[in-house]
Amino acid sequence: MSQDLVSRYLRPGTLQLGDAPPLSLYVHLPWCIAKCPYCDFNSHARPADADGGLPEQRYLDALVADLEAALPQVWGRPVVSVFIGGGTPSLFSPDGIDRLLTAIRARLPLIPGCEITLEANPGSFERARFRAFRTAGITRLSVGVQSFDDAMLAKLGRVHDGTQARAALAEAAACFDTFNLDLMYALPGQTLAMLQADLDAALAFNPPHLSIYHLTVEPNTVFATAPPPGLPDDDLASDMLDAITARTAAAGLQRYEVSAFARPGHRCLHNLNYWTFGDYLGIGAGAHGKLSYPHRVVRQVRWREPRRYMDEALSGDGGRAMSNDDEVPRGQLPFEFMLNALRLKDGFALADFQARTGLPLSAVARPLAAAEAQGLIARDFERVWPSARGFDFLSDLQQLFLPD
Repeated sequence: MSQDLVSRYLRPGTLQLGDAPPLSLYVHLPWCIAKCPYCDFNSHARPADADGGLPEQRYLDALVADLEAALPQVWGRPVVSVFIGGGTPSLFSPDGIDRLLTAIRARLPLIPGCEITLEANPGSFERARFRAFRTAGITRLSVGVQSFDDAMLAKLGRVHDGTQARAALAEAAACFDTFNLDLMYALPGQTLAMLQADLDAALAFNPPHLSIYHLTVEPNTVFATAPPPGLPDDDLASDMLDAITARTAAAGLQRYEVSAFARPGHRCLHNLNYWTFGDYLGIGAGAHGKLSYPHRVVRQVRWREPRRYMDEALSGDGGRAMSNDDEVPRGQLPFEFMLNALRLKDGFALADFQARTGLPLSAVARPLAAAEAQGLIARDFERVWPSARGFDFLSDLQQLFLPD
């Protein structure tokens, strides 16, 4: 099946893409202790089997079968980063993560010093595994703290408290040379003073990388049917973002993406590949992927429900793990590219737009001119980047590139 896919992907087309962009691998481990009411990711409360645990070995078998079947689609291409997301991947055992990474290394050429990130929660159970994850080959931990305020954490449905969050970050700092701290703002009932207290706690750990997220009510979540009271209005949320930007800059963290701040040498290479319209192979339940070929860009999706995913991947034809794949329409490519690249403070190289979409610069000449006239971008003969105003009104900027 995969060879048939490759033949289909390689057939002639109207696009003329340049050399293949950098390739990343995303691995989705879908289970959590409990589903958070704001979360719209493909995550599931962990099943209760006879041992009260996860179907870890069967799921790992499915991942390996999925990867094996996908190899012809990326054959010979070096992998620049691996990201293990979820869900709560730290629920998997260190031995399981070691087995997964061993299987990946045996099948894909990872570049020297390849960044390998694992998402983790601050609960005591997961924290006890951090050092063993490092031994297994994880190089970067991303800790989903969200807040240090116990009342805020309860409103968000998180299963840890502020004390556990602090202990987890102390352990992450002791075990890893680089780690990320996730923090949310504009929480129900949150004041500017409460956000400042969260920032005090976060910055006290001198995190190499900080990701910040505005709490939004997404469709198909518990909050969508029962919105939490007391959400800050737009003005207060804007003041909170200004406070985050000022405090992080004073602490030596550079804002390099609209929601990401890092010390020199600690930017997330995996996310940078997303934002620069690089390629990524996605395996695991509900995982998405984007792969480039000489005449087209293809998006892939794996089966969403974990049991269905495992059944299909282990059917004897691992290619069945994919539920659907679609070629990105030519007219959609400018928006797809700009949706990512304009999130970066440094913007993008014009040559990368041409190489990674297969389109001439004339395809975006009109929206670029409109964006410049509105003060949303700046540019020279080589690059385009969002202005300060463009960063503040990023959605307005990105919408200029929607197909007519």
